Amino acid sequence: MPGSTTAASTLIDDAARRRSISFLNIAHGLDHFVLLIYPTVVIGLEAVYGRPYSELIVLSSTAFIAFGIFSLPAGWLADRWSRRNMMAAFYLGCGASMIAVALAPNLIVLSAAMFLLGVFAAIYHPVGMAMLIEAASAKGGTMGRTLAFNGVCGNLGVSLAAGVSAALAYWVSWRAAFYVPAFVLLATGIAYLWLTPDDRHSASKRQSKPAVQLTPKLMAMLFSLFLVIALSAGLVFNVLTIALPKIVDEGMVKGVPLVLVGSVATAVLLCGALAQLAIGRLVEWFAPHYLFALVTALGFIGNLWASYADGIPLMIALAIAIAAIYAQVTVNDMILARYTADAWRGRVYAVRYFTLFISTAVAVAMIAFLHNAGGFGLVLGANAAVAFLMFLATVALVVMIVNIEGRQTVMQPAE
Repeated sequence: MPGSTTAASTLIDDAARRRSISFLNIAHGLDHFVLLIYPTVVIGLEAVYGRPYSELIVLSSTAFIAFGIFSLPAGWLADRWSRRNMMAAFYLGCGASMIAVALAPNLIVLSAAMFLLGVFAAIYHPVGMAMLIEAASAKGGTMGRTLAFNGVCGNLGVSLAAGVSAALAYWVSWRAAFYVPAFVLLATGIAYLWLTPDDRHSASKRQSKPAVQLTPKLMAMLFSLFLVIALSAGLVFNVLTIALPKIVDEGMVKGVPLVLVGSVATAVLLCGALAQLAIGRLVEWFAPHYLFALVTALGFIGNLWASYADGIPLMIALAIAIAAIYAQVTVNDMILARYTADAWRGRVYAVRYFTLFISTAVAVAMIAFLHNAGGFGLVLGANAAVAFLMFLATVALVVMIVNIEGRQTVMQPAE
């Protein structure tokens, strides 16, 4: 029966879509997890190598530089070749690179292996986000919740990185903190190849027009603001997540075991997961661009408060700042998706995440320099200034979107 065949085909497509979204959620968590192992275990490496934190933390910049730069070719390859195969390369490449980090006999080899980890970790955001939006759009009406839950998975990766890495380093060794997730990545990558179909045949069928078409001038202005927001958001995000274990160590629980430092940092980061779940629901009731302005304002307040606080108030301020920087990711992705076509979405997200993550290297240098000059009060004060710039750019973006959407409504033909 033709109807039965169509229904069966729809069920198969839905199952494949759900399976793909599940793997993308896992990948998002692992992507953030693997890049934040070193910033946690580096606290213990101070005693191993007899070098200060400000010197050792700079070694992670090789991974973060690669993480930004290689997002560009990753997005291009995904759009032109295969998004699914690029995601398989993410899983297997990150796993192999982490084994190389764990086997590194000295800091030079470790730095080179971290660079390779950054190359493969760069694949997820431009490729995975394009795949996720495509799958969420096909489901219909659930994009906000789908993106929010995916964001929560990324947040859990960040949150668990501090606690799990600290526990493995404390109870086993710092190398074990890389070995264990490496095997998880390799096993998941093999399962991904086995359970998801090749998509090379579908590249030419993707929609080439966005939901809202813009004039070249408006497009240039809109995406310029997105780039400013991406740069400032990347700097704020990376300063907070990279420095958090050390901020906790100095600002609240100084002198306690590394495993406790990681646990407190994890608790603070979990606030970001709660914020993303909340924002996923709120976008069903309020326009994403208004929520965008609200959460960036909260981010500025949280960072500014943290620069003056210590003890429990410091943890509360950091929780607000973390919640805001994660909540903005969901609404940012939703807004950007509305103005980009699926056929070149991988490349657009590649540019966005290139600017977002290339700021990581700046964040590492900023932490090292400012911490050495005036401690984390100075680091967080500078971060508050960047968060304020992000808020101003978001307000300008909201004004533009209100104007664009107003014109779009006027141009709609009467029913």
